[in-house]
Amino acid sequence: MKLNERSLAFYATCDSPADNSGFLYKRGERHTAYHRRWFVLKGNMLFYFEERDSREPVGVIVLEGCNVELCDSAENFTFAIRFGGSKSRTYVLAAESQEAMESWVKSLSRASFDYMRLVVRELEKQLQEMSRGLPGGCGGSQDAPGPWKAKPSGLEQSRERLPALPAVLPKENGCAVWNNVPGPERLPDTSGCDGHDEEGTPRPPPLPPRRRVSNGSGTASAGPAVAQSPSTFCRLHEQYSREVARLRRDWQQKQRGSQP
Repeated sequence: MKLNERSLAFYATCDSPADNSGFLYKRGERHTAYHRRWFVLKGNMLFYFEERDSREPVGVIVLEGCNVELCDSAENFTFAIRFGGSKSRTYVLAAESQEAMESWVKSLSRASFDYMRLVVRELEKQLQEMSRGLPGGCGGSQDAPGPWKAKPSGLEQSRERLPALPAVLPKENGCAVWNNVPGPERLPDTSGCDGHDEEGTPRPPPLPPRRRVSNGSGTASAGPAVAQSPSTFCRLHEQYSREVARLRRDWQQKQRGSQP
């Protein structure tokens, strides 16, 4: 890539974010006097301007193959940028405070591509170590695979998801509760709540007779009974209903006899 003064000036003054910027005192190459300049660090290029609002930089320092270190000088908060080689120039700079000097030394030391290359290598090394430690990573565990197991079919999976039946069936009014409805081919048992099959399992109680509403009238008429004989609960219900009806008739007759 070719660089010229125009492209460098555009890069120094464009709106791209700067890694660091501020006023520093720069010592001259021939004269040892310090001059206040505005410095802008972008990548591995350190630009310096005469003023903060200058349109073009006075010079640029490419931060490759150099070391940033503190130095002894008459000025306070001084540091130097030293390049390798006998004829290479050393740039001596001075900050306005201790905090500014530490910030510039840190940012300038990390600006070169050599430093970035070392950081990338270190991160790659850490990533490889983490991948070896993860069981599902690219360099995961080298343990021998276990024996192959066939994947259960849909029917087996559905059986595994079914909840286990309780050892003792729940009871309601002394009878075991059943959720199955007898179909047309299976007639309900009429033995009541005390019936058991050959294996000793309690049988489902018979269903009470259903009542259907006749067409055109709001009264309910007794339809055909599903079960052949009423259950114990139905017999008790009919017995108490007849007793209540008899007591109601007696009370009504007494009320009619007491009236004048």
